[in-house]
Amino acid sequence: MLALQGKTAVVTGAGRGIGRAEAVELARLGASVVVNDYGQPEPAEDVAAQIRAAGGQAIAHLGDVADFEQARELVQLAVDTYGQLDILVNNAGILRDRMVFSMSEDEWDSVIRVHLKGHFNTTHFAAAHWRERSKAAGGAVYGRVINTSSEAFVAGSPGQPNYAAAKGGIVGLTTSTAMALAKYGVTANAICPRARTGMTEDVFAGVEVPEGEGLDPLAPEHVSPLVGYLASPAAAKVNGQLLVVHGGMVAVLDRPKVAVKFDTAKDVFSHEELDEQLSPYFAERPANETFAAVEVLGLKKG
Repeated sequence: MLALQGKTAVVTGAGRGIGRAEAVELARLGASVVVNDYGQPEPAEDVAAQIRAAGGQAIAHLGDVADFEQARELVQLAVDTYGQLDILVNNAGILRDRMVFSMSEDEWDSVIRVHLKGHFNTTHFAAAHWRERSKAAGGAVYGRVINTSSEAFVAGSPGQPNYAAAKGGIVGLTTSTAMALAKYGVTANAICPRARTGMTEDVFAGVEVPEGEGLDPLAPEHVSPLVGYLASPAAAKVNGQLLVVHGGMVAVLDRPKVAVKFDTAKDVFSHEELDEQLSPYFAERPANETFAAVEVLGLKKG
């Protein structure tokens, strides 16, 4: 039996790029897939047709996941068509890159809306579905949430304050969801994928496609197997995690840790005491050693 036989998945932003590869992989593993994409109908319809031509089950949904009601309709479509929802892959997103001092209000709002609100909307309705099923069953059910964060959040991308903020928010949403839904049998994890897609063509414009028969290290097909794994029963013990994936490599990121702690000798810190304790510490700390983990950008296979 295939790993996801009998399961139903929703993949947002699945008309192209990473989402397309994820939808195809989930279908290859046996899942029935609702292929969501916003805008022109052809991309989502083409992916659904490709899945059906390969012997799988798929339908297209053309709604905007950042719209609360359309997100509800997306989850309901999966339930009405295939009986229930088992897997939610949140991938839909846009880019509006600009330095923080040049960014417009709309460039900020639109990215936060599509990425962060879009992730919340679908997760809200999927979580309500699983909670009701769990109550009816009197126990745990099968549920998987795979969210899409980014190295831009981890490394603090200077030209993407809106995108980095949205992707950081998605990590917070993911860990909160993981804690809230664990008792219902549902896991929630986030990935930081790196791939050459229509959305990132400017980001990776200077990265050449290697010659030869090998798969491009930035191909979305390097990302989709991890999503298939996280969606499967094999990943039942993987919950609340953040994983970087690209080019034949998967890295599990550790949670933040306390580097050092300072205590006041009195009841309340004074400015002078904070200066005496913190200033020497930061004077010795390397200037580029911040909360951002820029070294993640250097990860590669091998």
